[in-house]
Amino acid sequence: MLHTVLIVSIIFVLTVIMIMSGRGGGNFYVIALVLAGVPVHTASTTSQFILVASALAGALVFGKAKTMSWPLVLFFGGLNASMAFIGGFQAHLFAGQTLKIILSIILAIAGAAMLLPEKQASKTAVSRFGYWNIVEKENWYVINLWVAVPLTLATGFFSGMVGISGGSFLVPLMVVGCGVPMRTAVGTATAMLAATALTGFAGNALHGGFDPALAIPCGVVAIIGGLIGGRFALKTKPKKLKTISGIITIIAAVLMMVNTLAGK
Repeated sequence: MLHTVLIVSIIFVLTVIMIMSGRGGGNFYVIALVLAGVPVHTASTTSQFILVASALAGALVFGKAKTMSWPLVLFFGGLNASMAFIGGFQAHLFAGQTLKIILSIILAIAGAAMLLPEKQASKTAVSRFGYWNIVEKENWYVINLWVAVPLTLATGFFSGMVGISGGSFLVPLMVVGCGVPMRTAVGTATAMLAATALTGFAGNALHGGFDPALAIPCGVVAIIGGLIGGRFALKTKPKKLKTISGIITIIAAVLMMVNTLAGK
């Protein structure tokens, strides 16, 4: 009982931080659960269950505050999910450890990019082919499809190969690469994570490993953590939110690298 309470408490803290920064955090959850003695497959399934609960709660907060962009949810989410499926299907053709090392390096770069000065969203429409002008309330920004499409496809493919959501890449891509406001990027990424995590959970659960005694308490605190994390994100200054997201992404890169090298 005490062991479960400890795990649930850790998951709660992680959920608040992850939703606040627009990340799925699946790699953090899996590592925390495995270190707590949970079998790897059960940890993976439980992690996906936590992601569904926390992302839905966070998306509810961001949706109510109107700080998510549904056009971007469909655009980035559709591309990311489709390539994640292909990446997962082709994963057996590649060396897993090599992919994780490459992904760790890319994660570190994405995290470092978040620590750079924020790109100002364009206030001038671009009528050239390959540019998408989005006007939502007071926000007006231009998505360079020549950059956004290939990067989203690539990150979705590699994320699917190693079994993570891709939120670590999409938030930096939207903020640094496309000039999307930080709060909008966080809300948009959270909504996308809910759908991605649901399909991942279904796939894992079909192969067993779902432990209701552990997953349900974790799911309950994940909902609470998602609601709190979402509210924190709305109250935190965008610049500070961007810095937090960058630091967490770098930490994730280090943990993935250490975990991969330790598994050799």
